[in-house]
Amino acid sequence: MQKIHIKFVLNGKHMEIDTDPNKRLLDLLREDCRCKSVKEGCSEGECGACTVIRNGYAVTSCCILAGQIQGDTIITTEGLSSDGKLDKLQNAFMESGAVQCGFCTPGMLMSAKALLMRNQYPTDEEIKIAMSGNLCRCTGYAKIVQAVKMAAESQGEV
Repeated sequence: MQKIHIKFVLNGKHMEIDTDPNKRLLDLLREDCRCKSVKEGCSEGECGACTVIRNGYAVTSCCILAGQIQGDTIITTEGLSSDGKLDKLQNAFMESGAVQCGFCTPGMLMSAKALLMRNQYPTDEEIKIAMSGNLCRCTGYAKIVQAVKMAAESQGEV
């Protein structure tokens, strides 16, 4: 099969990759870009484990072909920290106990980050709606909502 050449920005870095036109974004990120935070859960866009931010919006990477991201900006959990420091959202997840087994955490972080990029001070209801595409079997979601609120409240702090 003939490869396609794609250009995109991943976690602030310009990327150019030759890839199979039928390769899912999930596989491109994990195999070619070494973004291991992107998890495969259901493979049909239902669980949210593979959630990444694409052009500012949370998307399930298992349902997008690599060729569809031509020119796009993609953020994975690896792109949240900078200069060796965790993002406020990552810290809030740890402080509130929103991380338990950890399998869903990267997808949860990406959905929450996408929300906070568009809405700095979301209501509980807006947080619940933004997180509705992510399944978690451990936390009961209350601590996740608490973590997103904590991160939103700390956004103005240095």
